[in-house]
Amino acid sequence: MTTQHTPYTIGHAPSQTKHHEWRTASNSAAHLLPHLQKALTSNPNLNLLDIGCGPGTISASLAQHLLPSGHVLATDIADDVLSRAKEHAISQGLSVPGNISFQKASVYELPFSDNEFDIVHAHQVLCHLDDPVSAVKEMLRVCKPGGLISLRESDMRMWCFWPELPSLLKFHDLMVEVMLANGGQDKGGRKLVSWIMDAGVDRKDIEAGFGTWCYRVEEMVKGWEEWIERGEATLGIVNGEVIVRKAQA
Repeated sequence: MTTQHTPYTIGHAPSQTKHHEWRTASNSAAHLLPHLQKALTSNPNLNLLDIGCGPGTISASLAQHLLPSGHVLATDIADDVLSRAKEHAISQGLSVPGNISFQKASVYELPFSDNEFDIVHAHQVLCHLDDPVSAVKEMLRVCKPGGLISLRESDMRMWCFWPELPSLLKFHDLMVEVMLANGGQDKGGRKLVSWIMDAGVDRKDIEAGFGTWCYRVEEMVKGWEEWIERGEATLGIVNGEVIVRKAQA
């Protein structure tokens, strides 16, 4: 019997999807890249699963790193966003389905065999889930023994604004309330290691750290007019980052 889970909190509106298109492997999966390059030296035919790919900009970027022989399978729960991701991959000169392919799938019930992928990647996925531990268990199931799981999650409680205008602080508090009301996680970055250990992974198999994004004025939404007028305006977002090595059987 399939368990019912809450839907993706922020949805797949074109404006929201567009906001995610600036993300690449370099700015959003940098913690994975050294491990990726090392793995390629022993296996140039790496098979990577990207879960919750959204507009596919990270997926396509990862596929570029796997050229010429590796492959990325990018998944999401929405057909329209997968179509957009496919168009982006083609625009980047990637072969579909040669270098990269796309498939509709839920992280809670991945339609793949046990031990199928060398690397499983997810970026800003667990923070939107009401049961992140079950999702991690599915990632572990489809990852090969000795393979890697790469995760990166925002921690909304560690966002920092400057200037700290009351309107922005209220906006942030409202974002947290909406996230929690929809079953999401407001402290995902700091909880990553706990979730992974709860999924059955030994601490010695987890490499953890934090990375950041920093948005300047030019990248902020127009609705924050008072804030944008301040030349020193910045927004820092702290992201928890982990690399998990699945234990050998």
